[in-house]
Amino acid sequence: MSTNTASVPYGEVLRSIINTSEAAAAATSRPRPFGFGRNAVEAVASIREPAVLRRHPHLVRFADVEAELDLLIDRAIAAIVDGEPTEDEILGHYVNIASLVRAVSFREGKLLEQAVDRLAQANPNVLVLTQSLKLPLVKAALEAVSGNNWASLDGIKLDCEAPAKGSYTPDLIIVNRARHTAYILDLKRSLASYGDTSRLEELKIKMMASAMVLPDWLYKTQKRLMVDTVEVAIVDGASRPSDHANGVWALSEIDDLLEIDGAAACMAELRRRFGLRVQKLLEVEARKAIGVDGRLVAAAVDTGASSIAPKPSRINLNGPSRTFEEEMAARSFDDDLPRDPWDDDRFDPANAIEDDEPRPVFFRVGYARRPAAH
Repeated sequence: MSTNTASVPYGEVLRSIINTSEAAAAATSRPRPFGFGRNAVEAVASIREPAVLRRHPHLVRFADVEAELDLLIDRAIAAIVDGEPTEDEILGHYVNIASLVRAVSFREGKLLEQAVDRLAQANPNVLVLTQSLKLPLVKAALEAVSGNNWASLDGIKLDCEAPAKGSYTPDLIIVNRARHTAYILDLKRSLASYGDTSRLEELKIKMMASAMVLPDWLYKTQKRLMVDTVEVAIVDGASRPSDHANGVWALSEIDDLLEIDGAAACMAELRRRFGLRVQKLLEVEARKAIGVDGRLVAAAVDTGASSIAPKPSRINLNGPSRTFEEEMAARSFDDDLPRDPWDDDRFDPANAIEDDEPRPVFFRVGYARRPAAH
């Protein structure tokens, strides 16, 4: 088995191949924009060809799969709605909205996987594996990927039953039986959250290590299914600019992975319809939350308006200009009458409305101090 980097539409993906000559023959059978050498003229021609022309021998139209894709959307929406939110003191009445957002993030990924599985049926040469895809992370593969350039691992194929350190479960494994090629796909609804973290690199290491054992794993677990080439691709559902040289593909390029014209357009329409349904759900929950809060605010205003009148602050933030004893003497109602300086009559009720300037109640405002010892 040989391992190198394959040239593919709009860039490159990481690949592991067994027979270099067979890979070169396969490379000339499909258009490769930005190719080199004798493929360059053909690549340029493929870029300029009208959109109505077919790039692949197989075709799918949304009208042909509309009923099935709508059913997948219905199931995803039903699963989102069935979720029971957990009470949250911070989110309060908005907890339902947060619960919906979390459920959407999970269900959209599953929806994309199911849709790709359905669309792949338009190509009879393609087999999609979706169940029991736990691939062993063989220690030797991890060490080889971590300590070497991917291109230098050309020709290395490892036993899937060798000592492993954990496992990796891809979202899909797509096998093109005509080309003897397998794709390890990890579908993400969006790669936006991976931008400033090392998680993307860690994911690629796991995928590349899995690629080194996939031929043996397919042969042993999938009824002696044999492949010469293994390619890995992280598919960004948000279709941001792809980076094939680093294994990142936009969902809008799924046509080239499945070799089916129209697959990307179907996925775009699927996401559009799913987005509309999700936005309606969020709008309903948002109106409910705002309605609940509005009633609470209105009740609080009605209850407090009659009993609480706005009053100037009684706290003298600048500190007293006189001593406490001087203030008590100055505020005495009748210096001739002996009165208890702490008589309750000397202070107005807290909820009384005063026409005159409010008399400040003096207490200390400042940093905390250690209490004085008795």
